[in-house]
Amino acid sequence: MALIGERKRKLNLSIGLPELAVKRSRFVPYSVSATTTVFSTTALFSSSSSSDTNISELDFEKIQVLGHGISGTVYKVCHKATSNHYALKVVHGDSNPEVRRHLLQEIDILRRTDSPCVVCCHAVFEKPSGDVSFLMEYMDSGSLETELKSHGKMSESKIADVARQVTKGLHYLHSKKIVHRDIKPANLLVNSKKEVKIADFGVSKIIGPTLDACNSFVGTCAYMSPERFDPEKYGNGRGNYDGYAGDIWSLGVTLMELYMGHFPLLPVGQRPDWATLMCAVCFGEVPGLPENVSEEFRSFVDCCLDKDSTKRWTAAQLLTHPFLCHDSVSVS
Repeated sequence: MALIGERKRKLNLSIGLPELAVKRSRFVPYSVSATTTVFSTTALFSSSSSSDTNISELDFEKIQVLGHGISGTVYKVCHKATSNHYALKVVHGDSNPEVRRHLLQEIDILRRTDSPCVVCCHAVFEKPSGDVSFLMEYMDSGSLETELKSHGKMSESKIADVARQVTKGLHYLHSKKIVHRDIKPANLLVNSKKEVKIADFGVSKIIGPTLDACNSFVGTCAYMSPERFDPEKYGNGRGNYDGYAGDIWSLGVTLMELYMGHFPLLPVGQRPDWATLMCAVCFGEVPGLPENVSEEFRSFVDCCLDKDSTKRWTAAQLLTHPFLCHDSVSVS
């Protein structure tokens, strides 16, 4: 994620991170080493009799690889003292300045978030090599992407529950001036309680006090809104775009994909390269849902996928939509 309206700072992961004025109520005062930042430790030591309140990456045993990419690997780990399971996201940040910049941004955002609809980060460890490890809440059912591949397309009622949880998460993030910029099935994680939580803040952005608009081209292009492809035409006329509205577009595309069982903006099997996607998103008509869906679902997706970002509904507005209001929804 990027920080908007703030000065550029040196990409030095060893510098101390400033304390937030207001901490989460569940935080526990901790004595940590210079290379460890602890966000939430209650869950880690609730069943431990150890009087040592310092934690390190050595306190966790790697069990299996959950996923990997160009910049790092995610492991399922076990806390040796309590046998609790967590996800350890290890990012290689020693060689690429851009990766290091995103690491600083992600750390800053994770320190600010505390929502049941956002994956929790308990601690951050830095190694002398420059690698940074994020100790995250373990979501034992994988992502919506893996669920879609394993079980196929979802029912409308299940999508309504997913939409409700993700929209609540977006409302929370947007209220904190945080734009995610990469909402997609792979970044929406699920646990055995059927809870859906937003994850992966590597390209997110904090909107500064001046409410500066977004102007960078980051995230997965398949889920980008028209104004992100062409901010001059679809943005605010100054080469920028509303990042909050971009998250809502990505949500709409994601929900269509969950219902249809494939990426909805291109024919089945067609590779979503940048040029093809730009033409489909900016010049093509937004494809509609099948005729057999409810009017509430169709309307909800239409509210997310309006090409005019100024007419696209906000997360707060979407939480009042009939599609999400079969059960009580709070926007607090």
